[in-house]
Parts: sequence; structure tokens; C-alpha cells
Amino acid sequence: MKILPCFLSALLLVQAMSAPVFAADSEGSDTSAPAAASGLPLPRFVSTRSEQVNVRTGPGERYPVQWVLRRKGMPVEIIAEYENWRKIRDWTGTEGWVHQALLSGRRYAVIYPHDGVLRSDATPIAQPVARVQAGVIVRLTQCSADWCALTIGETEGWMSKEFLWGIYPSEKLE
Repeated sequence: MKILPCFLSALLLVQAMSAPVFAADSEGSDTSAPAAASGLPLPRFVSTRSEQVNVRTGPGERYPVQWVLRRKGMPVEIIAEYENWRKIRDWTGTEGWVHQALLSGRRYAVIYPHDGVLRSDATPIAQPVARVQAGVIVRLTQCSADWCALTIGETEGWMSKEFLWGIYPSEKLE
């Protein structure tokens, strides 16, 4: 009769090992662990690839659409992965699952939490180029420790990271 408990223990171990693995959320972590599905670090920022991205309640088409992102280039943070599905968080904190084909590695950011000043150089005393309202999406082209070069339409300049959601505080872009 000792065989039955050993068999059940082995069965439970096999089931636990075959369960989907979701990476832990470690927002802003510099020591990101590789993701189970892609091998890329989690969390990480990406952007939406199309004008309409269905965000689902779970990782698969059988899960209902929770909401729809209707903006190409919207920055989102990938916080978990399961096969070809990515759990994302947007700048408002809303989370859901999208298929990887709907995401792009191009880097964008949202001006957040307040209006920001676009400057001619990466210093707080540089000539102001434009005042940008909170909620505006900008294309990141380069980021140093504290500043990012960005474009808004035809306008280019530098903005302090403190006004940007879509780049980690210590992250650099070349």
C-alpha cells in the first residue's frame, strides 16, 4: 500500500512541472530574469504594432476581449509570457494579454505624469523647443542615464526621463 502514496506524489510533481510558468512582476528591475517563452528579459517595454490590438483576459483566443488599444505605437510593458502570448500593462496600469504578433520592439513613451518640456539639449537649462501635454505619445530615439532624445511628428528634442513612461530610470538606448 506504500506504492499508492508514492505514485500520487510523483503524479502531483509531474503536474506541477507541466503547469504554465508566468514570470514574476518586478517593475523597474535591473536584474531581469529571462522569460520562459522568448528568452528576453522581463519586464520590458515594447509598443503596439497596429491600430487595433485586442487585449484579452487570458493567454489565448478562447479568452474574451477585455478592452482594445486603438493606437499604433502605444508603449506597453510586458510583465509575463506564456507561449506566443504576452501579458502587458499600459501607462494607466491596466493589464491584459495580447498575441506577440501585435507588438513591436520600436520604443515609444507617453508623457506622464505631468506636461513635459522638450529641450534643444540634454540639460535642464537648454533652450525649450516645445511644451508637451501629458498623455502625448513620443518616439524614443536615444536615452542616456537621465534624458531621452525623442521625436513628436517633425519636432525633435530632449526630455528628462522623469516625464516619460516607457523607459526605466536606469535604462539606456543607443
